Amino acid sequence: MCGIVGYIGPRQAGPILINGLKRLEYRGYDSAGVAILHDGKITLRKMVGKLKVIASSLEEDPIPGTLGIGHTRWATHGKPSVANAHPHPDCTGDIMVVHNGIIENFLPLREQLQKEGHTFKSETDTEVIAHLIEKYYEGDLKTAVQKAVADLEGAYAICVLCRHEPDKLVAARYFSPLIFGLGEGENYVASDIPAILDQTKRVYILDDGDMGVITAEGIELFRVTGEPVTHDVYEVEWDAAAAEKGGYKHFMLKEIHEQPRAVRDTMRGRVGEGTTEVNLTDMNLSDQTIRSIERIIITACGTAFYAGLVGKFVLENWCRIPVEADLASEYRYRNPIIPKNSVGIIISQSGETADTLAAQRLIRSQGSPIVSIVNVVGSSVARESDGVLYTYAGPEIGVASTKAYTTQVTTLYLIALHMARVLGTLSVAQQQELIHGLWELPDKAQQILDNKQEVIDCCEQYWHYENFLYLGRGVNLASAYEGALKLKEISYIHAEGYAAGEMKHGPIALISPECPTVAVAIEGDVYDKMLSNMQEVRARDGKVIAVAFEGDKEIEKYADFVLHIPRCPEHLSPVLVAIPLQLLAYYIADKRGCDVDQPRNLAKSVTVE
Repeated sequence: MCGIVGYIGPRQAGPILINGLKRLEYRGYDSAGVAILHDGKITLRKMVGKLKVIASSLEEDPIPGTLGIGHTRWATHGKPSVANAHPHPDCTGDIMVVHNGIIENFLPLREQLQKEGHTFKSETDTEVIAHLIEKYYEGDLKTAVQKAVADLEGAYAICVLCRHEPDKLVAARYFSPLIFGLGEGENYVASDIPAILDQTKRVYILDDGDMGVITAEGIELFRVTGEPVTHDVYEVEWDAAAAEKGGYKHFMLKEIHEQPRAVRDTMRGRVGEGTTEVNLTDMNLSDQTIRSIERIIITACGTAFYAGLVGKFVLENWCRIPVEADLASEYRYRNPIIPKNSVGIIISQSGETADTLAAQRLIRSQGSPIVSIVNVVGSSVARESDGVLYTYAGPEIGVASTKAYTTQVTTLYLIALHMARVLGTLSVAQQQELIHGLWELPDKAQQILDNKQEVIDCCEQYWHYENFLYLGRGVNLASAYEGALKLKEISYIHAEGYAAGEMKHGPIALISPECPTVAVAIEGDVYDKMLSNMQEVRARDGKVIAVAFEGDKEIEKYADFVLHIPRCPEHLSPVLVAIPLQLLAYYIADKRGCDVDQPRNLAKSVTVE
C-alpha cells in the first residue's frame, strides 16, 4: 500500500515529509515524490527507486516551504516511472494530489475529462482526482474535493494542496486508511501512524467518508457530504517499531488482519454484486479464445501453487475445461506436453520467482498465451505475460504468505466465473449465488478475525506437539497443504498435508496421541467422507482439530477442538478456511518463541533456483 504524508506549520516541510515517508518504507514502494508550496509556487519532485535517491536530491537542492505533501507509491495502475509517481498535478499545476487506493471507474472518468479538454500525463487512476478537483474548483478547495470524491467509485485516501489556498491541506478517505496528527501550531496528515510518531502522539483516526481541512492552527472534520463530525483524540502508546506493525506484534499478524481489505480490493472494479458480469479485460483473452481453450496449465511455487490447486478445482468444476496444476520447479524439467489451444496461468506474489518465470517462458515458447496473477506491478512475470491480473494485496512483509494467498485464490475465482459465463457452463442463478458469496467473503473473514480467541485457546492446548497431520478433500485439499506449510515454515514443527482419502495408503501409521490431526471438514460434497476419516483418527487415539462451518453440531462428535468459520458456498470456503489455519500457525510459532516474520533459512522472494 502507498504511503502518504502531509505537513503544514512553521517548519520546513521537506525534511518532515522525507522523514515520515522513511517511517513508512516497511509498506513497500517503487517510487516517491513531494510537492511543496512556497511564495505562491508549487515545486514538484518525483523519482523512481528508494527514498534515499529523493532524500539526497533534497539535501543537495532543498525545496523551501512550510506546506507540502509526500508519497511513496506501490504501483497498481501503470508501471513504476517518474510520470506515474505521486504527487499528481492538474492541467495547471496549481493543484496536487497524493492518493492511496483504487479508483474503479477511473477509465470512464478519464475519457470524459479528456473530452472536456483535460490533458493526462500518467497511466494512473490517481490523476483523474486531480483533474476532477480542477474541474470543480471555484475558489474553495474543500467544496471542489467534496464534488470530486462524489464522482469516485472504489477506495481512496487523498491529500490535496492548492496554490491558491496556501494556508491549508484538504484530505479525505473511503476504505483506505488515513489519520491526522495534532501538533502545536502545526498539523499532519498520514496514511499510517508511524509516519508522524516522532512528531506527535495525538491523532484523529478517520472513518470511511470522513474528510478534513487542515491548517497550522487546527483541523476541521466533516463528512464528505458536508456535515461536521467530531472524533476523540487518540493518544498513541506504541513505540515506533510497534507502530509500523499497526500495534500488532508481528507483520504476519497484521497481514492476516488485512485480508478482508485485500480480498475486497481484489474484487473491486472486476465484479459487481447482484450481476453475472466479471470485468477481466486485463486478462487479454477474447471470448473466442476462451471458447477454443482445450487445456489450462497452472504453474507456481509454494503457497502460490496451493492457490493454483484451488484454481484447478473450480476451473474444472465451473468451466468443464481440463486443468493441470504443476510445481514450476518440476514442470520445466520434465519435457511437458503442451497441447495446442492451451493457456498458461502463472501465479507469483513477487513476479520474480525464478522457477515460475522459467516455466512461464517454456509454456509461452510453445505459442500458448500467458495470464499471470501477480502482486507486484512491472515485475518480470507481469512484463512477460499476455495478460496480467494484479491481486492488490499490497506489500507483504512477513515471509509466510497470508494475504497474497487469499487474494490469489480470489482472483482464480474471478477467472473461473468469467470463463464460465463465456462458456455457458454455469446457470445465471449459479453465477449470481457465487458472486454474492464472493462479496460476503470480506465481512465473513472479519468475523473470523473478531473471534480469534477460539484459535488462541486451541493453541494453548496444542503448541507443544512436535508433529501434525493436516487432512483435506476436494476443494479443501489445498487448504490442508497450505495449513501444514504455514505451521512448518514459521514454527519449525514437522507438519504434513495429505489427502484424507489416502489415509489407509500409509499416513494412518502416523496416528498417535502425540500427533494431532487438523481436519478441514466443511459441509458439502465430501463432508461424510471427512467424518469417516476423522473417526479413523479418533479410533486410534489421535487428537482431532476440525475446521468446520458455524452451527455444525455433528462435527463435535468427531473432534477434540473445533475452529469455526461462517457458512459460505463450499467452493469459496478455502479463503475463509485459510484464516484460522494461518492464525493457528502464528500463535503456535509465537508461543514457541520463533521469529515469525523472518523464519530461518527462508526468503520472501526466491529469485534463484
